[in-house]
Amino acid sequence: MSKILLLEDNTLFADTLVDLLEENGFKVLQVPNGQSALDTTFVQKFDLYLLDINVPLIDGITLLKELRDSNDNTPAIFLTSHKDKEMLKKSFMSGGDDFLTKPFDSDELLLRINALLKRVKNDGVECVGLLCHDNTHKRILYDDKELELSKKEYELLLLLMKHANSTVPKEMMLDELWSSSEGGSDGALRVYINRIKQLIPQMSIENIRGIGYKLVS
Repeated sequence: MSKILLLEDNTLFADTLVDLLEENGFKVLQVPNGQSALDTTFVQKFDLYLLDINVPLIDGITLLKELRDSNDNTPAIFLTSHKDKEMLKKSFMSGGDDFLTKPFDSDELLLRINALLKRVKNDGVECVGLLCHDNTHKRILYDDKELELSKKEYELLLLLMKHANSTVPKEMMLDELWSSSEGGSDGALRVYINRIKQLIPQMSIENIRGIGYKLVS
């Protein structure tokens, strides 16, 4: 049974989520503020974090950044009423794996939770569809065959895999792949995306116009 930490300060909404998750076989601990969530992670281990952003004491983004800085790599999904691109970027830059905007469909939440939990396998291998990342040997396999990737292609595909089925903002990609002195551009990014698309023909990378790219598993 997977164990979930739910950070949500709206009592009615939190109760609804807890009921939904427990009915679907998850064990859930709900906390109303970021400080309680942080304290709880020191004494308990979880399989997944569901985090609201606007909560008392420590907001969800700051909380996850602190956890990531402490080498806590537990998968995390943000649940928020924010819709702007800047908040989307901040949630991913803090270490978030997925992002759902309220109100959302219960079935979609369950699908995303299960997809994220299935992504992590034994022996340091994480898979998204036909793609698997071998963290031990720093390589990516497609349909069980190792891809011949340049350093930036590897980093870009790994970033897309980490946020599979979610839109990764172009600004985040440029920040992650190019230093300020290198000066990455939208054009250079398109070149790498097109190259990767050719290497994984049975998987889709969607161009979300004006925002970024999404790897669809």
